[in-house]
Amino acid sequence: MTPTTGAPAPTRWWHTATGYQIYPRSFCDSNGDGIGDIPGIVSKLDHLADLGVGFIWLSPIYRSPMADNGYDISDYGAIAPEYGTQADFDRLVAEARARGIGIVMDLVVNHTSSDHRWFHAAKASEDAPEHDYYIWRPPAAGGGPPDDRRSSFGGPAWTFVPQLGRYYLHLFSPDQPDLNWANPALRAQIYAMMNGWLDRGIAGFRMDVIDLIGKDVDAGVYEEGPHLHAYLQEMHRETLADRDVMTVGESWSVSRDTALLYCGRDRAELDMVFQFDHIRQGWDPVLGKFKPRPFDLVGFKKVLNGWQAALADDGWNSLFLSNHDLPRPVSRYGDDGRHRVASAKMLATVFHLMKGTPFIYQGEEIGMTNIAFTRLDQFRDIETLGHYADQSAAGVSDADFLAGANANGRDNARTPMQWTSGPRADFTSGTPWIETNPNHAFINAEADRADPNGVFAHYRRLVHLRRTVPVVAFGRYRPFAEEDPAVFAYTRTLGDDRMAVIANFTDAEVRFAVPDDLALAGTCIVRNRNPRPTIADVMTLEPYEAVAVLQGPAESAVSAA
Repeated sequence: MTPTTGAPAPTRWWHTATGYQIYPRSFCDSNGDGIGDIPGIVSKLDHLADLGVGFIWLSPIYRSPMADNGYDISDYGAIAPEYGTQADFDRLVAEARARGIGIVMDLVVNHTSSDHRWFHAAKASEDAPEHDYYIWRPPAAGGGPPDDRRSSFGGPAWTFVPQLGRYYLHLFSPDQPDLNWANPALRAQIYAMMNGWLDRGIAGFRMDVIDLIGKDVDAGVYEEGPHLHAYLQEMHRETLADRDVMTVGESWSVSRDTALLYCGRDRAELDMVFQFDHIRQGWDPVLGKFKPRPFDLVGFKKVLNGWQAALADDGWNSLFLSNHDLPRPVSRYGDDGRHRVASAKMLATVFHLMKGTPFIYQGEEIGMTNIAFTRLDQFRDIETLGHYADQSAAGVSDADFLAGANANGRDNARTPMQWTSGPRADFTSGTPWIETNPNHAFINAEADRADPNGVFAHYRRLVHLRRTVPVVAFGRYRPFAEEDPAVFAYTRTLGDDRMAVIANFTDAEVRFAVPDDLALAGTCIVRNRNPRPTIADVMTLEPYEAVAVLQGPAESAVSAA
C-alpha cells in the first residue's frame, strides 16, 4: 500500500520485516538422530512463510564440539555434521529466498571452542602466531588466577595451562577461550570469514555478546571496552559496507546512554542492538536469573518506554521477549494455564505494535510454555549446571535452585518444537536430545494453526500489519498510564494516522480510565477478546485483554480484526 503522508521511505528492508529465531538443535529433526538439522528447517519453511516473517536468525550451525550447543565454534567455515552439509545450507538459503525470507547467521567472535585449530596451536607454543589470537596472563604475584573475574557460566574466568605456565581468559566456559581482538591478523581472519558467508547470499548477522570484543583486561574493563567501537567500525568497512544486509548485536551491557554508539545512523557499525534491561528488571540483584523477582509491570514499562524514547529519532529498537537464553514469555509474563492463549496474544500485541523490528523465537507463535523438570539430571544447559555448583557452595538448596532454573533457565527455550500431538511432538522419530514438553499433547502447531482464533493466526496478523501499515513500522511512540500496575497503553502516530494500543497484564478484570489523548474511534485492527472500535471514557478490560484501534486514512486499506 502507499505510505500515508509523512511516512519515511523504508530505507532498509528490515524496517518492515519480522525476524524468527531458530535454535537448530531443537527445531526439526529430519533423520531420527534426535537432533534438529538443516533439512528439517527446510521442511518447515512453508510454516514460516505462512507466518510472514522476513528473515530467519539461525543460532550457530558451524562445526563445534557442542559444549555450549554451537556457541563454541571449532571451524567457522564448516557446517556441523549433525546439522547437515554445505549443500544443505545453500539449499536452505535458496529455498528461503524463494519464499521472500533471508537467512541471518549467528556470529560468535568473542571466543572460539578450545578445540579450534587456532587454540591448539596457541597452547602448543608461545611462539606460534595463533598464541596471540587469545588472551594470556601469568599467575598473580602470590599464585593463582590473574584476577578474581568469574565466568558467566560459573567458576573462575581464567584456566591454567601447565605447559605454558600461563592462564587464558574465558568469560564463559573453559571450553570457550576469549579471542584477542587487539591482534590485527585475527581480525583479518574474522573479516574474511564473514565475507565468505555474505558471498554465499546470507542476509546478515546476529552478533553474539559483541560488547565484549573491545575489552581491556589489564584495566579491568570487560564490557563495552575502549576498543569496541573502533573494531565495529573496522568490521563494517571490511565486511558490511555497501551490502544490503541486517546486523543486530547482542549486548548485556548496552544502555540507553550508549545505544546510539552502536546503531546511530552515522556510526557505520550496527543496525540495532539486543538490549536486556527489560529482562534483567525481573532478576534478583544478587543471585540473578536463577532467583527471579515477581513481575513488576510499572518497572517493565519504564524500561521499555525509555528505550522507545532513546531511539525515537535515531537508531532502531529490537523488540523481543524470548530467545534461546530466556524463559518462555507466556510463562514469565503471562499465564501459561487457563489464560495461556489470551496472554500469549496480549504479549505479542504489545511488543509487535511498538516501533522497532520484532523477533519471534521458535514456538512463541503457538504459545509454547516452560517445562517443569523435577531433577537436575534433566537439564542440559552448561550455564544452569555451572551455576548449580556455585549456588550450592553458597548454600542455596536444591529445591530453591530447581525452582529458579525451571522459571528462568535456558533449557525452557530449548525443548523440542511442538509440531503435533504425536510421539515426541513429531520433532524427531528418535530420542530427542532433551525431553519434549509433555503439554505438546494439546499445545502444538498443528492444533493451533487449525484454530482461526489461535495464537499463530494472531501473530500472522501482527506480522502482516507491520509489512503493510506504515504507522506500525514508523509511527511515533507515546506512552500512557505509566504508573498503572495493570495496564500497558500507548499510541503510535504518523501523519494523519493514529493507533492506540491497550493491554491488561493481569488475570482479573480491570477498570481503566482512558486519558483524553489516548481516546479515539476508528477500526479495531487487533484484538484477543471482543472488538472495540472505540477507545474512550472508562473501559472494563477482560483478563489479559489487548486491543489496537486505528484511526485515519490507513483504515481504508486495513480489514477489521
